[in-house]
Amino acid sequence: MRTTFDQLLAAGCHFGHLKRKWNPAMAPYIYMERNGIHIIDLNKTAIKIDEAAEALKNIAKSGRKILFVSTKKQGQEIVALKAKEVEMPYITERWAGGMLTNFPTIRKAVKKMSNIDKMMTDGTFDNISKRERLQITRQREKLEKNLGSIADLTRLPSALFVVDVMKEHIAVAEANRLGIPVFGIVDTNSNPNNIDFVIPANDDATKSIEVILDAVCGAIREGLEERKVEKADEEAAAAQAKAENAEAAPREGGRRARVRKSTEKKETEMVATTEEKVEEEKAEEVKAEEEKTEE
Repeated sequence: MRTTFDQLLAAGCHFGHLKRKWNPAMAPYIYMERNGIHIIDLNKTAIKIDEAAEALKNIAKSGRKILFVSTKKQGQEIVALKAKEVEMPYITERWAGGMLTNFPTIRKAVKKMSNIDKMMTDGTFDNISKRERLQITRQREKLEKNLGSIADLTRLPSALFVVDVMKEHIAVAEANRLGIPVFGIVDTNSNPNNIDFVIPANDDATKSIEVILDAVCGAIREGLEERKVEKADEEAAAAQAKAENAEAAPREGGRRARVRKSTEKKETEMVATTEEKVEEEKAEEVKAEEEKTEE
């Protein structure tokens, strides 16, 4: 479902920052200035949302992961909610430096969290002191807060969706360095040049963030549904092919048996014919010898 101009307008997506705080690179997306505030061109915003939604849909359809990032207060809850709905990883507390560029270390931290969980269930906790238990529990809580939402992210994400690219500049820089495409809500004070899919809009209002996330997560959901349908069709086709092969096997076996029987019969007839011919030749030779003796 496409995002309409009226939806964006009602959500306040058109409100930019003060004119004195603007980034000139955002000039193509600015419609006008009013009372010292830049107004974003929502027609371009709608087009950019559709472009981003289509690209994200294709990524989800291919079975790859999209990492959502929003550590600013206005976007934390809505990003966590929408990312969970489409079963995608997200970061809303703090971007740990090296989250992407030093991913193996991050995975070790996540594994450590899993090991602590195992300790809690296998009775190891009963054999350590109360102080150690408290330290490990606090460590587990800290890891859960910062990395719990990416526990299922076993490899680098295929895309980054960022709310406020200026605040999340470290995440953007890491993605750029690794060649991971970045989708971002970009306000008038931000630089759009390092963003692969720019969505020009107000990144400070919760309603503005929500309407954009509704659109892109809806597209991701469609991609996931299409993937399920395709996998179901492939499995059905594989099962049908297997059944046809199983059904064809007896027929093929019967045909081979008939061919083998026919071949054996021909070989038997050939041997018999050959033996008769040899006997005839021997008889003729004996007869010729007898005639010769009589002469």
